[in-house]
Amino acid sequence: MVSAAAQAGVVAACVVLFVPMGLAGWHLSRNKVLFFSGALFVSLAVGVHLSPYLPSVPHLLATSFFVPSPGAASASSSGSSCVPFLHRVSWSDAASAAAAANGLGGGTARTWSWAPSLASACGFARLSRDDASLLLNGSWVMVAGDSQARLLVLALLRLLLDPAAAAAAEPELFRRHSNYRAAVPARGISVDFVWAPFESNLTRLLREDLRLAPRVPDVLVLGSGLWHMLHVTDAASYGDALASVAGAAKSLRSPLPVPPPHMFWLGPPHLVNHMLNTDAKRAHMNSTMLRAYDREVDQRGLVRGDGGPFLLLDVGKLTQGCGQQCTSDGMHFDGEVYDAVLHIMLNALVIESQQRI
Repeated sequence: MVSAAAQAGVVAACVVLFVPMGLAGWHLSRNKVLFFSGALFVSLAVGVHLSPYLPSVPHLLATSFFVPSPGAASASSSGSSCVPFLHRVSWSDAASAAAAANGLGGGTARTWSWAPSLASACGFARLSRDDASLLLNGSWVMVAGDSQARLLVLALLRLLLDPAAAAAAEPELFRRHSNYRAAVPARGISVDFVWAPFESNLTRLLREDLRLAPRVPDVLVLGSGLWHMLHVTDAASYGDALASVAGAAKSLRSPLPVPPPHMFWLGPPHLVNHMLNTDAKRAHMNSTMLRAYDREVDQRGLVRGDGGPFLLLDVGKLTQGCGQQCTSDGMHFDGEVYDAVLHIMLNALVIESQQRI
């Protein structure tokens, strides 16, 4: 005869199992990035409720279904404390043949990695195609900006698609000053690149296009500055424009009945002035102007360190670490740099998804 306490435990477990699953069915149709963290939460919650009555259930869950990597527990427990360390990558020389297929640059091939101790402590990892597809399952990823943003999209396509499909996508992706759309139907992933070289383009995208859309992207990456530096060359004006972008992004987040997009800001690259290919670029895009533009990114309420909505993807730090051997024109860098940017973003998504549970 089953005791009343056991019956109550089973009922509680069923409530914990089926109510979240029903809610998740609706919610996950809007934001699939949270799926795996949510599934883990439901499984563990059922185990907790059943443990006083069916001791073998949590043991079965722990031993058969959840085998974390060495750093997974640390990443989950430390949460956002690991985010500041995402950019702590080291660079080393790589086999030139392997990197030639992954780059744009004109020097010694380079590769990046996290220190093993850091990767273990925070659970950082370079994702495989299957891992990235599972993480982004059912998600809409939008990347808007200039050529730096386009190179990030290329890195994403190279990770999600097989090599032949990624290579076939490049001519359309690099069509001059145009938008691009791709899909991974097997995973329900949509990827949009929006050509938006000026900050006013980004503000318009946020205030008009996305505010009127039936849904917003699950992952939103924005970045600009190079065109402003070349054609306007006024850091204060750039800062004012960034403040408008930040305000538009905050207004996009506030009224939504579902979790807001994961937002990232793609910082400007380190510029190798003597390698820039026009006199105008060498005159306007110098180290003094670049530092002034970087300060505006940090001080205009755009990035989270300054109370803004965007997590900074510090392309400048990564390109400087790779060095001038990773670029052929002083501005656009090898694909390995944008692969590092991409994996920093994906690992940040894992951390943020855990925090939203």
